[in-house]
This record gives sequence, structure tokens and C-alpha cells, in this order.
Amino acid sequence: MPERADIRIRAVTPADEAAWRRLWSSYLDFYETSVSEEVFGSSFARLLLEEENEFRGLLAEIDGEPVGLAHFLFHRHMWRTENVCYLQDLFADPQVRGTGVGRALIEAVYAAADEAGCPSVYWLTQDFNTQARQLYDRIGTLTPFIRYNRRVA
Repeated sequence: MPERADIRIRAVTPADEAAWRRLWSSYLDFYETSVSEEVFGSSFARLLLEEENEFRGLLAEIDGEPVGLAHFLFHRHMWRTENVCYLQDLFADPQVRGTGVGRALIEAVYAAADEAGCPSVYWLTQDFNTQARQLYDRIGTLTPFIRYNRRVA
């Protein structure tokens, strides 16, 4: 599919809860996981806070219809004086993948990071996420880091 020029990226607003919930649910489904109603509610509320150390949310729209989302966070880093930016969630509806929605969302996060004086943006993905990785390989740099999680007994 060719990239679209009519993609609009904007911040999440209180009126977006239903569309955001639909998109984030689809994202969670892709990763074969789910969250409780409490997490849905608190996560959406936190996106609206506009506080320095809180998550921010973006929506991608085509013809006024939300078709993608991104959640990101600025945080301190021990190896830098400036903050770094963690892009935690990125999702585009399957019917618009390959049209530039993911790229537009990442570039909007890059722009927000630049505006905040935060040159480093990073994200994680699973190795099987091949379609997204084709985009990531074009606009990011693959690192050799391996992630570990706390083992729960």
C-alpha cells in the first residue's frame, strides 16, 4: 500500500476514550494479553494528566477516524543529563498498516522528544513482529540489548 498524506496525529483527549480503548484492546490482543478494567481506566486517566513524568498519548486519524495510537514517556537516565523517551505502545489498525500510520506516530514521538530536549527515543518489540520491524529497521537502529524480567516464584 502506498503511504497516505492525509494522516493526522494529535494528542488523546477525554472524548477519545472509546476509540482509544478499541485501539489499545487490539494492541493487547496482538500480544495475546489483557488488562483489567481498573488498568484501562487508570491508564486512560493518566494519559490526560499532562504531568512531567506521566505517559502521553497520541492518536493517528484518517478522515477523522482514529486508526492508530502511541504511548510514550520521558524519564531520567543515569548516563545522560537530559531525559530519554520510551515509546511503550505503538499500534495501527490492520487495514491501514503499510500506509504510513506507524511512521507518522513514531515521527510525532520524535518531534515531541526533540521539543522536550530529549534526543534519545527507544522502544521494544518482539522478534516475531516482522511487519513492524520492517518499519523500525528503516527509522531506528536495532541494538544488541537483551531484556530480562523479574522471575516470579
